[in-house]
Amino acid sequence: MYGLLNDLSIIEASSFVASPTAGLYCAQMGAEVIRVDHKEGGLDYDRYMLTKEGRSLSWENLNRAKKSVALDLRSGEGRELLVELSAKTGNLITNLPEKSFLSHEAVAANCPDLVSVRIMGWHDGRQAMDFTVNAASGYPLMCGPEEWDEATAPPVNQVLPAWDFITGAYCAFALIAAIRHRDHTGEGSELRVPLGDVAIGTVANSGAMAEMLYRGADRERLGNAIWGAFGRDFRSLDNTRFMVAALTPKQWTGLVKAFGVEEEIAALEQECGVRFADGDRPRFEHRHALFDLFQSRAGTMDWPELERRMGEQGCTFERYRTMHEAANDPVLVDENPLFTRTSANPSGFEYPATRSFANIPGREAGGPAPAPYLGQHTEEVLADRLGLSSGAIGKLVDRDIARLSDKD
Repeated sequence: MYGLLNDLSIIEASSFVASPTAGLYCAQMGAEVIRVDHKEGGLDYDRYMLTKEGRSLSWENLNRAKKSVALDLRSGEGRELLVELSAKTGNLITNLPEKSFLSHEAVAANCPDLVSVRIMGWHDGRQAMDFTVNAASGYPLMCGPEEWDEATAPPVNQVLPAWDFITGAYCAFALIAAIRHRDHTGEGSELRVPLGDVAIGTVANSGAMAEMLYRGADRERLGNAIWGAFGRDFRSLDNTRFMVAALTPKQWTGLVKAFGVEEEIAALEQECGVRFADGDRPRFEHRHALFDLFQSRAGTMDWPELERRMGEQGCTFERYRTMHEAANDPVLVDENPLFTRTSANPSGFEYPATRSFANIPGREAGGPAPAPYLGQHTEEVLADRLGLSSGAIGKLVDRDIARLSDKD
């Protein structure tokens, strides 16, 4: 939408979340991303939840700003067309297996400087998806109330497929890095990004792996507390739940003032022999006493008063919302320049859609581009990329090798 990548074309042959996310982020920065699917739609084309017309809202939003080509990818001819499109374009994002017809080797045979990014499951070839690599990471067994018995406590899966989105973002970065390398050297690159490596590698990058090895045991469950710092959910007198965090001296001082607990904090410091303003460690190690103190004070004030006081002190806090509340929140959505309400969607349903997450001061971001109908750009792409005549394309359509828009 800013046009930073408007000289870049990418073929995307993918499904589900991680791979489409990589293409989406490139498209939102101006790249021409041509998604090629099987003529009946990829594995995620009817991903839940569907509108009453049968349109997937997930597919619609992960494929904004892209072009769509629909081919019979179960036929040899359709597969050959995808390989040729990838070779002519020179840049490929996919989560198809490396040993499939769309291997790097097969495409690079006619495009020696090909840059391909391939999302895999595990590094050793095993299949994986977000929720299975998350199970292996250790995070689900780190979540849950403190009082749960370690021997019988169940895992707590996160609702957001975070590893998919992180992998998609990393793959967009890897693609651009490899293209930059090609620009300087003329060399192509094959990049394989296992979803499992993104998960376990992130565990390592965060320091958590070193922590577990150093302590020789697992970290205790913390409920909704922040690990290693002061932060937790609290409840006001009028039963509003909210989250606060204090990781800096300014945040801590502001929170103490907002809650009006200066005297109580001073007394607790004398009792414990610490200064809570000295950093995260004393606040974390004495978190239970602090949590009790802050909750006792929060329970004497209604949320509007607490919100005002914390706002005046520059605290870091937020009220808990349901996702339905968040989608209807004017501050988060309607007044946020990230969003524009659009009805230009294959589903016909009007709702807020995002621009690029990045803001460039002084430049017009433009509105969010719509998702395509499946096969909407089949004729255009086959003509422009492969030089096929309208007659040749018509024959492909007649023989059911290619499909045009599924709008109607």
